[in-house]
Order: sequence, then C-alpha cells, then structure tokens
Amino acid sequence: MTEQALLNKGQLLPLMEEFYTIQGEGFHTGKAAYFIRIGGCDVGCHWCDVKESWNAALHPATSADTIVENAKKYSNTVVITGGEPLQWNMDYITKKLHENGLKIHLETSGSSKLTGHWDWICLSPKKNKLPVQEIYPMAHELKIIIRSKQDFNFAEEQAEKVSVDCELYLQPEWSVREKMVPLITDYVMQNPKWKVSIQTHKYLNIP
Repeated sequence: MTEQALLNKGQLLPLMEEFYTIQGEGFHTGKAAYFIRIGGCDVGCHWCDVKESWNAALHPATSADTIVENAKKYSNTVVITGGEPLQWNMDYITKKLHENGLKIHLETSGSSKLTGHWDWICLSPKKNKLPVQEIYPMAHELKIIIRSKQDFNFAEEQAEKVSVDCELYLQPEWSVREKMVPLITDYVMQNPKWKVSIQTHKYLNIP
C-alpha cells in the first residue's frame, strides 16, 4: 500500500510532536495528558502559536501504531491536537487508543468532517473557517478565543449552535491577555453560563 493510501486510512499521520505534560486550558485544566500534535491546518489563525504545524509536508508520516505504543506508556488520557487533526482520518488511531484503555480528547476548530471516536471534544471555532454543522451537537466543550470586544458576539453566535450540556469557555488570546482578561472577567460575571479559560501551561512554563 502506498504512503498516500496509508495516510488516507489514518494508519500513517503527519506527526509534528508528541509529549507528556499537563493540560493547560479548558475543562480539563491541570490533568496529566499525553499530547499528540498532528501537522496540517487549513484555518491559519494569524495569532496561532504553532504555525510550524500548518504545513503537513514538513512533518514525517508516522505509523499510528507507533504513536499509540508511545502514548500508552504515560497516561490514561490522550489529547489529539494540531494543526487541525480532522484534516486526517482519525478512525484508526482512536480505535487503537481505545483498545488500549485510553481516554481520548480532541482539540479542533471543526473545519473538517468529524472522524474518530472521542471521549471529549473541545471545539474552538474560528471566524475565517467555521465548523461543519455536524460537529456542533457533538462538542463537549466550546472554547472561544477572545482577541477583541467583537469576539464576544461571535462567542454568543457559536454558543447557540452547541448542545445545552456543552461547557462554554472564553479564553484570552495570549498576546493581548492583559487587555482582554478584565473584559472577559466582567463578561462572565454578567453571563455566568460562560467560564474563563486561561493558558495556565504558559504561566507554568511547560509545553
């Protein structure tokens, strides 16, 4: 089978990096987790802090079986992130991770069709490429990055599309956090369906 065919099946994935750390943001903040960062992204946020992930061709096509073997040595929780992992078929790797008794979390913009079987889906929509409709009701967590006051309107628009059980988070874009944190704090106090998410891993100086 060709490399492209294996990539299409998700048996190979463009692996940018994998590492064991503490989840730094959102609902599972503080939890130890093994992160799998997949290369390739079609969204391209100008404030992205892992722009080197965008070009999948820069990252080696790696056996999903090898990734699973590495992951199971560390934690019972795995986070698959990117880039945008849903650009690739996630069915194979999530099946293998579950067979090894691991819980699997997805971090996604939702810009591509949902594949794979997940224990937790963190949906972080972006204005320049909105999520596909099918992913909204599947999200366990909605995380909106706040860079300006206009982003609160976007957050409310997106919150209307997820399930009533979805956890709602507002997170300051890191480069403007000092300006945005007071606005987010005030907004959450006035709209308590939302919670504040902070990138605690950056304060802790861990990956």
